[in-house]
Amino acid sequence: MLRDLKPTDIICGYDVRPGHYDMEGATPVRGGVNFTITSAYATSCTLLLFAPGARTPYVRLPFPESYRVGNTYSMIVYGLEVDKFEYAYSIDGPNDPRKGLIFDKTKYILDPYAKAVTGQSAWGKSQPDQCVYKARVVFNDYDWGNFKTKPIPLEELIIYELHVRGFTQDESSGVENRGTFAGIREKIPYLKELGVNAVELMPIFEFDEMGAHRTFEGEQLYDYWGYNTVCFFAPNTSYESPRGHKHHREGTELKELIRDLKTNGIEVILDVVFNHTAEGNELGPFFSFKGIDNNIYYMLTPDGKYYNFSGCGNVLNCNHPIVRNFIKACLRYWVTEYKIDGFRFDLASILGRNEDGTPMDQPPLLKSLAFDPILGNTKLIAEAWDAGGLYQVGSFPSWNRWAEWNGKYRDDMRRFLKGDGDLAWAATHRLTGSKDLYDPSHRPNCASVNFITCHDGFTLWDLYSYSTKHNYKNGWNNTDGADDNNSWNCGCEGDTEDPEINALRKKLVKNAFASLMCSRGAALFLAGDEFCNTQFGNNNAYCQDNITSWLDWTRKEKYSDVFEFFKYMIDFRKRFKVVTKSRRECTCTLPPDSLHSTKPWQADYDQNSRMVGVMYAGASMIPLVDEIVYFGINAHWEIADVELPGLPSGYVWKLYVDTGREPEHVICEHENVTLFDRHIKMQGRSVIVAVAHRVG
Repeated sequence: MLRDLKPTDIICGYDVRPGHYDMEGATPVRGGVNFTITSAYATSCTLLLFAPGARTPYVRLPFPESYRVGNTYSMIVYGLEVDKFEYAYSIDGPNDPRKGLIFDKTKYILDPYAKAVTGQSAWGKSQPDQCVYKARVVFNDYDWGNFKTKPIPLEELIIYELHVRGFTQDESSGVENRGTFAGIREKIPYLKELGVNAVELMPIFEFDEMGAHRTFEGEQLYDYWGYNTVCFFAPNTSYESPRGHKHHREGTELKELIRDLKTNGIEVILDVVFNHTAEGNELGPFFSFKGIDNNIYYMLTPDGKYYNFSGCGNVLNCNHPIVRNFIKACLRYWVTEYKIDGFRFDLASILGRNEDGTPMDQPPLLKSLAFDPILGNTKLIAEAWDAGGLYQVGSFPSWNRWAEWNGKYRDDMRRFLKGDGDLAWAATHRLTGSKDLYDPSHRPNCASVNFITCHDGFTLWDLYSYSTKHNYKNGWNNTDGADDNNSWNCGCEGDTEDPEINALRKKLVKNAFASLMCSRGAALFLAGDEFCNTQFGNNNAYCQDNITSWLDWTRKEKYSDVFEFFKYMIDFRKRFKVVTKSRRECTCTLPPDSLHSTKPWQADYDQNSRMVGVMYAGASMIPLVDEIVYFGINAHWEIADVELPGLPSGYVWKLYVDTGREPEHVICEHENVTLFDRHIKMQGRSVIVAVAHRVG
């Protein structure tokens, strides 16, 4: 409990006193505001107070030397009304760039612990002073009460990755608050209908979409995705509706969204970017960490330049104790104040690099997050590679806590599903939990987050509409974005009126999604894939704030059969939990998972094998019922004569899904299609799902 402290000094007419040194950032206290900031190498620090929207401070309050304890400055300023000012810092210290010391007291320094950044609420408007950021004090007094929801096991998650703005910005979304947190809230009934049980929000920490400073052919390009963080503790206020900007309660609209999602059984995962910041390299802006302790917060070369394992200009020095504590405090804040269920860490291999850039066996940051008590139920998901060539899929340091975006699942399944050879063995292992990568004796089944599409790359429709990327509108002469897409245009590059090609594309979309839903491990897919959303062949739409990146909701009606198929397969995955995890041993003693080809129990695949089958078997707890599911893929362009595995006495196979049938009969669960002789002719490029039923 904070004591009712009295002023001890007067500075520039303001009553002040030494503050609470363990309260980083700016925090309302009785009678005033507590300001705390830490710098190891600074020689002095001054608090700057601005009138709202002003470009110059109306008062400068230097911290007396006696207000510094160790490397931390703290001061309570009395008589401040939080809605009447903004703040920043001026920090002085040595300037020796070769040692990474670049203090500049003329710069306005943004508090890295700020809970709100001012001047960012209007999307797409440049600020008068580019890269000059000021903060605002926020009341974090949202009353969650005793609100609590039961965590969903990671392996049961069906994660829907979306961009807050792009999800509802197009008029076709039909929402009132387009492109905002409130817009997503309006779409919760849709998410429930679809059936997903988690949303993964692309970066929502404060970023400056105008940071790109580029146009191409007269069109403004933006830092649309938001992977250049300005402030890690502040939600992006341009994602708030006009209602959300009132009363200095930044974050309330986001909290309302999170509460409603979780109340409806949908967890919230944040895509977080702790590998670099928006300050870039020595040519980039100077507004926060550079002016606090540049040589601590960033990885620097021996001559004071910036390492660039992120591909974005700089790299956060994540395993320095100060940076490590900052990251942990940030994650704790989002879990305690916003009830976040999990985090996906962008280019997470950087988080395991030492201060000289070398990979570490047991990175202190990753270990501390794995064992942090406040983060104990929080899902930790690594993008297990970086732009510096470190690739750790299957080997990311985990302590049985870290899961991984399984990039090998994406690559192997894309290639197999489009008909490439010599991939049958890989495909069956990806379907059954990638046990070759994640040894169940050392890592649980939930280590793999499976995906075929995500924000980075083609949409699922584009995966079968384009053989090459089409990124010319990004302004880099089509040199940006990945070249190894493992895509196939089905015979025509881009949009076509050919009914056969379009029918094939829809079938391949269904094949891919059925494969994802019938795979062990968490499942993730890109928003809009359920109605064949397109980015017109752009596989790196990071700068496109237009229909290229916005969801076109008119396609939901145009591709209604695909939407219904997605709904069905999501529901199927939830009903038959034997697909997502090993259950109690079957009463019939079938193994929990097994591999097959055109003949049952034969998995001696050669380079020409393009038909694979997997069978899941187990018993549910209540009631004690055997669940046996068979999933088959014929990636060949020719018909395959397939024999399903034999079943215990009293069971027969019933066909639930066959994408080789006409679209209106692809879902055939209720048509009573029984495979009494266990044989089926699988059409070229098709998948089937069959379930064992008791006879009689």
